[in-house]
Amino acid sequence: MTHTSVVDGWFRDGGEDGFALLGTRCADCSAVFFPREDGCCRNPACGGGTLVEVALSRRGTVWSYTDGRYRPPPPWADGPDTPWEPYIVVAVELAAERMVVLGQAAPGVALADLRVGAEVEVVPGVLGDGAAVWHWRPVGAAR
Repeated sequence: MTHTSVVDGWFRDGGEDGFALLGTRCADCSAVFFPREDGCCRNPACGGGTLVEVALSRRGTVWSYTDGRYRPPPPWADGPDTPWEPYIVVAVELAAERMVVLGQAAPGVALADLRVGAEVEVVPGVLGDGAAVWHWRPVGAAR
C-alpha cells in the first residue's frame, strides 16, 4: 500500500539509500536545517543562499521524551468516534547535524523502552489517517 507523505520533501521513503529524513545544508556556512529550508540560510551570521539537500543521520540519541495522553484537537483528530491511542514523542539529538529532531516513537515502543542517552534510529511510519511519517525506534528493537 502506498501512503501519501504528511509533508512533501521532509523524508525519502526507501529506495537504494533507505529511509531518511531530508534537510538542507548551506553551501557557505555548512549549517544544516530541518525542516528543510529552500529559500536562504537561516543562520543569522551567514548571508548564504545556496542550499543543498542532505540526508540526515539515521541514528541519534534520545535527548528527551514524553507521552501524549490527550486527544489532539482538530484538525489533527477527525472526531470523537475516530479511534485514538496515546502516543510517545521523542526528541532525538543528531550529533553530526548539531540539532534535535522530534518525532513519534514507533508502534510498540513503550516509555519503559526509552531512556535519555539511548540510541534510536529513524524508521518509516504511518499515522492513523494513513499519512506517511517518520518514527523513532530504539536500536536493536524488534522490527
